[in-house]
Amino acid sequence: MPLIRSSMLTAAILASLSPVAQAQAPTTVAQGVNVIGAEKVVFRNGAVNMAGNLYLPDDYDSAKRYPAIVVAHPWGGVKEQTAGLYAQQLAHKGFVTLAFDASHYGESGGEPRDLESPADRVADIRSAVGYLASLKQVDPNRIGAVGICAGGGYTLNEAQTDLRVKAVAGVVTYDIGDATRTGIQGMPVTAADRQTLLKTVDAQLNKEAAGAPVLVQPLLPPRDTLTAASPSFLREATDYYLTPRGAHPNAHNRFVVTSPGLHMGYYPLEHMELIAPRPVLLIAGERAETLTFSQAAFAKAQQPKELYVIPGASHFDLYDKTQYVTPAVAKLAGFFAQAL
Repeated sequence: MPLIRSSMLTAAILASLSPVAQAQAPTTVAQGVNVIGAEKVVFRNGAVNMAGNLYLPDDYDSAKRYPAIVVAHPWGGVKEQTAGLYAQQLAHKGFVTLAFDASHYGESGGEPRDLESPADRVADIRSAVGYLASLKQVDPNRIGAVGICAGGGYTLNEAQTDLRVKAVAGVVTYDIGDATRTGIQGMPVTAADRQTLLKTVDAQLNKEAAGAPVLVQPLLPPRDTLTAASPSFLREATDYYLTPRGAHPNAHNRFVVTSPGLHMGYYPLEHMELIAPRPVLLIAGERAETLTFSQAAFAKAQQPKELYVIPGASHFDLYDKTQYVTPAVAKLAGFFAQAL
C-alpha cells in the first residue's frame, strides 16, 4: 500500500475512535443546533440576572468594532429556539448578535416563573441594548433590534423610546395586547370573553393576595386534543413547541394565569411614529393570522418603513423553515447593513 494512502487510512481510523468524532453534531433545538457558535453571557436587568447567547461574525476580528443586533423571543419561548436561529444566521451575515431569555423564562431570573409581563419584556430588551453597547467588540452607535412574534411587538414598542436602537424590525409581529382584547383570525375574542377573562384574573389575584400560590397553567393544549377543525394557529404552534422540531427543556409551555390582565391594557404599536426617522422593517407571512398586526404597525409608522410579506408563509413557518427563514434573514441583513 502506498505510504500516502496508508497514512490517510490510519488517520481515518484514529479519528473514528476519538470521542470528538463519535459525538454527533446537534440536529435539533433541544440538542443545541441554534446555539452552535454562541458564547453564554450574563447581564443585568435591574436586580434580575439575564442569560444570553452571544454570537460573533464568522470572520470576527478582535481589533474591530461591529454593528450589533438584539433578538427577542416569542411569548413562552427561550433563546435556544427561533430567536437563537435568527441570531445565529445574522451573525453569519457579519453582525454581533444577542439572543436572550426574557425575565421569568429559561435561564434568566425573575419571579414568578413564566410570567408574561409586557413591562418586564420591554425592560429586558432595554437592558440587552445596554449590554451590547458595553462590549468592546460592538460599536454602540450601530445597534439594532429585532423581535419574533410577541418579541416583535415588544421590540417595536421598546424602540419607540430608546434612541440607542438605530433600526428595528419585527418578524411575524404579534400584538399581545390586541390579541388578548380582540383575538386573531380564527380565534376571535368577544366582549363577553373579555369580561370572563378579567373576572378570572381578578379572582386569582384576590386568592394570591390572601396567600394562595401563583397559579400556572399550560400555554398550549396537548397535541392529541387538537383536530383538523382546531384553529390552524394552535395546530401550528403545537407542531413547533411540542415536538422535536422546536421543543426545548427550558421552554415549559406554561404561563401565569394572571398575565393576560397585564396584556389587556397594553398597546405596543400605538406610537410607532416615534421611531422615525429611524427605519422600521416588518416581515410577515402571507398566510399568517398575525399579518394584520404587521399591517397595523406599518400603517402607524412613518418613513422610512417597509412591510415585507413572504409568499406562502404562515406565522410559524417563519420560526424555522429554511425556505422562509432564508429570505427573511437576507432581508434583515440588508436592512441592518444599510441602517447601522
